[in-house]
Amino acid sequence: MSDAENPARRAFVLGAAATAGLAAARGASAGAGATAASPLIDLSATEAVTRMARGELTSERYAAALIARCHAQRDLNAFITFEPERVLQDARARDGERRAGAKLGPLFGLPIPVKDSVNTQQYPTTAGTPALRHFRPSADAPVVASLKSAGALVLGKTNLHELSYGWTSNNHAFGAVRNPYDHRRIPGGSSGGTAAAIAARLAPLGVAEDTEGSVRVPAAFCGIAGFRPTTGRYSTRGCVPISALFDQIGSHARTVADLALFDSVVADDWAPLGDRPLRGVRLGVVRDYWFTGLDPEVERVTDLALSRLRDAGAVIVDGTLPGLAHLIELTTAPVQNHDVRFALAQYLEDYGAGVGLNELVAQASPDIRDLFRSDVLPGGANVVSEAAYAAARDRYLPALRRAYRDYFAATGVAAMLFPTTRVPAPLIGQETTLEIRGRGVPFEAAVARNIAPGSTAGLPGLVLPVGLTAQGLPVSLEFDAPPASDRALLALGVSLEHTLGAIPAPKSA
Repeated sequence: MSDAENPARRAFVLGAAATAGLAAARGASAGAGATAASPLIDLSATEAVTRMARGELTSERYAAALIARCHAQRDLNAFITFEPERVLQDARARDGERRAGAKLGPLFGLPIPVKDSVNTQQYPTTAGTPALRHFRPSADAPVVASLKSAGALVLGKTNLHELSYGWTSNNHAFGAVRNPYDHRRIPGGSSGGTAAAIAARLAPLGVAEDTEGSVRVPAAFCGIAGFRPTTGRYSTRGCVPISALFDQIGSHARTVADLALFDSVVADDWAPLGDRPLRGVRLGVVRDYWFTGLDPEVERVTDLALSRLRDAGAVIVDGTLPGLAHLIELTTAPVQNHDVRFALAQYLEDYGAGVGLNELVAQASPDIRDLFRSDVLPGGANVVSEAAYAAARDRYLPALRRAYRDYFAATGVAAMLFPTTRVPAPLIGQETTLEIRGRGVPFEAAVARNIAPGSTAGLPGLVLPVGLTAQGLPVSLEFDAPPASDRALLALGVSLEHTLGAIPAPKSA
């Protein structure tokens, strides 16, 4: 019997104090009537914080509504660690601070789910792998410390693709995360638990992480907004690593304003977004890479979104990025598969995990163990040589960054846009080959081709939902901008969001 099927294992979802916590949650929300929960779970982070800071809504009552929602949606398997009573205790403490007249932070009272690859002092950090099941870091990662200093509290630790090494979040150790739009399908990965939680209204804002699409693929498949900032904008200390060249904390939300609030707190950048109309804004497309071989429904919804942007006055600029596919082949996977062996070993030592790399891999789920033994550990058939790595780092990666710099300079676009993934969310277990227009396409090529270039080059990337397929699955566009233009991209995102419109919530929401 798997962990996910074992009744004793369900403690990982509700924690040791689940019964008491859920009873408290129901009691805290009972006085408001049965219809009060829905408006609370639908609040954006900005709206919820404003109401709590004004005293119109207590943090405890809001936390109770989210806890009840988490319980109702537990089949999503969005959390690895979730302790309702601890959340309520933290919420009561926030309410006490407000009553005492304390200065309230910009995230006052907001429960935030945190991807379980980001260190938290109060909760284990498992990275979704068995060897770290009981690992408790001695301190919060800087990003978590920043959020808590701003008044937020940790809602729980979200499920993910094991060791962040994949795009499905079909975690064989802690169970598969399920897509809120169709529980038979993946939510994307590796930050699938956070994305599912945000889409299903378990919380309005969450912590994700992106090395090669781990913020953006789940945002796309779950129909929410996702932001991967310029590499290095947020600290990644205290996060289970893959490569320092590509790793980056990011965020999931249902509105761009909430992504911007997260960015302000974590980057300490309070530059106003303003109100930028789309008329005359230049948006770039490179059709011979990002727009080829799309699923017909993804292509249809994408074309409709482009028409809406043109109708709003945006100027769609066609361009090229010569040699892009070759540069990605020579950099993206080689750098990650080389660096993870050293970075992960160092993390385990630095944070006192009590386990070494070889033991961690030996205890990993078979899919991850086989992948590491083949592509990462010495002696594997596909291990990256030091010469190939040096060429990727010192020759091909700089060439990729130059190509992007030249592209933005030549076209004058504010951002380039493309469908985030070539397909809508696949079925759980459909992880080797996908069918596009009657042809078999490798899973990685279908899901990760479009997102790999931006994160490899270190660009800020914003994902926005633009519609649903005929089967009711989300389709998204990604907008990549020049490095260090994060606030400008978020400001543009507000206008894009207004023009593109919202998509229907999952039926269960």
